[in-house]
Amino acid sequence: MDYLKTVVPSQLTAERGPNLVVINPGSANIRIGLATHDTPFNIPHCIARYTSQVPKKNVQDQMLNSQITTVQHMEREKAYDIIASLLKIPFLDEEVANNSFPRKMGRVDGYNPHNSKKETAFTWTDVYEQEPNSSLPLGVANESLDQHEGSSSNELISSKPKFRQFIFGEEALRISPTESYCLRRPIRRGHLNISQHYPMQQVFEDLHAIWDWILIEKLHIPLNQRNMYSAILVVPETFDNREIKEMLTLVLRDLRFSSAVVHQEGLAAVFGNGLSTACVVNIGAQVTSVICVEDGVALPTTEKTLPFGGEDISRCLLWTQRHHQTWPQIRTDILTKPIDLLMLNRLKETYCEIKEGELDAVTVVHSYEDGLPAGSHKTRLTALNVPPMGLFYPLLLVPDVYPPPPRSWFHDYEDMLEDTWHLDFPRRSDISDGLYPGMNVGLPMWDNYPVFTARPKKEEKVGIAEAITSSILSTGRIDLQRKLFCSIQLIGGVGLTSGLVPAVEERVLHAIPSNEAIDTVEVLQSRTNPIFVSWKGGVILGILDFGRDAWIHREDWIRNGIHIGNGRKYKDSYFLQAQAMCYINS
Repeated sequence: MDYLKTVVPSQLTAERGPNLVVINPGSANIRIGLATHDTPFNIPHCIARYTSQVPKKNVQDQMLNSQITTVQHMEREKAYDIIASLLKIPFLDEEVANNSFPRKMGRVDGYNPHNSKKETAFTWTDVYEQEPNSSLPLGVANESLDQHEGSSSNELISSKPKFRQFIFGEEALRISPTESYCLRRPIRRGHLNISQHYPMQQVFEDLHAIWDWILIEKLHIPLNQRNMYSAILVVPETFDNREIKEMLTLVLRDLRFSSAVVHQEGLAAVFGNGLSTACVVNIGAQVTSVICVEDGVALPTTEKTLPFGGEDISRCLLWTQRHHQTWPQIRTDILTKPIDLLMLNRLKETYCEIKEGELDAVTVVHSYEDGLPAGSHKTRLTALNVPPMGLFYPLLLVPDVYPPPPRSWFHDYEDMLEDTWHLDFPRRSDISDGLYPGMNVGLPMWDNYPVFTARPKKEEKVGIAEAITSSILSTGRIDLQRKLFCSIQLIGGVGLTSGLVPAVEERVLHAIPSNEAIDTVEVLQSRTNPIFVSWKGGVILGILDFGRDAWIHREDWIRNGIHIGNGRKYKDSYFLQAQAMCYINS
């Protein structure tokens, strides 16, 4: 600690950063990079595997509840009308007189300097391996062709292009449905995507393949050099203990890092913004979580999980335009054509915002028919301020339902953590799945880590304003409540939505019961990109943690399964906060 008081933050980064890899896995994207990087790689968390047989469907996933019931449809229309009255726009089925135009325009082609970039169509992925001689000089290539003229037809057939066996990231999302590939997403709605259609072993193999590809191709860290690197896992609050354990096994046993440590996303976000106390609202692509942090310690009783995120806003955008008949007559299907979801996400990020009044925009929508070049359709989108309001009125979003993992998935943890939480000595435990027989189980790895039951976590069926209010009020102390209501932190890609901050402040204030002595709500401005703030917090925690008491070493994990730590946590959290502030401002 004495060294930390005198060292320059840049010197800390230079000393510790080059050998620290920070990994922040999410449902839709994974953020990963060296601690010396300013920003991580942000890569779609998916893999497409080549199959010799044409699959019945090119997206292998859990059974989706894509059919909206009559009750859900009525609730969605009712939610739309409530939002419309708040935004002072016509109701869903209200006819707008022709003389009401021109409408209030949000953005139009002539006034959007980013239009040329934003309206560029996505292209289908080239699924063939690159020919080794494709980069040869022209003369050499011609000479090679001359030699082939005398070759037999069998030789020409044998030189037929080969399919790429694995395709990762955005390229995997841009594969045509006509190609013989199966797209898989190993994490869905904040949990490992295990089901009868996607076995546990395949989920782990896909995670290993994706992460290994990123480490080799993006970070240039081959397998034989990873023993010189340590990993910082910044995991979502939605993960249960078994999922965290499997992540550690993947990092230490399979990817062969020398050591690893786990931090919660919410806790890392607080340090990423140079704070010590805040209510962290993480609005991801598929799930939203709320958790309060006091003096650098996460409060597990305040955690709330909401089953919707940015992708649901994109789906709502499509539904809204189709209802208003502003969407072109094209086949847009985000379930069978992930490239359509890429387009909708981009439209949402470019045009959706929260503001009163009618919000329209003229833009170009693209159609992606099987294997054909993208078609362009100029159209006028309307009610662009409605979809993001679904964060406050989730009945508008109607999220797809993903069944939880089988209950047997949680069985081995009833004895592993719940019974040992209050023990002062280690003991032996037999794990029912046999993965780690004779596992040493003792004190928890992190004092401030919440105790998760052996059941899937409960999801709240409320909007983010109610979730924030309920989370903060559950702390039970008026002084802390006042501090947290003035220290709300929005992270995740949706946090960049224009107008979201004042909307959260206004609706949270209205959600506070009248008998509570609280009259001020404030959302703090993020010091860094909300998408990367948790990853940045992982960097700061990893660099400042000189004692490394909570780190798990590869040999210990493989031999014993569970690390018996000393229960250390950041006792001097205010000093760490000052160091984090100094680090960010340097």
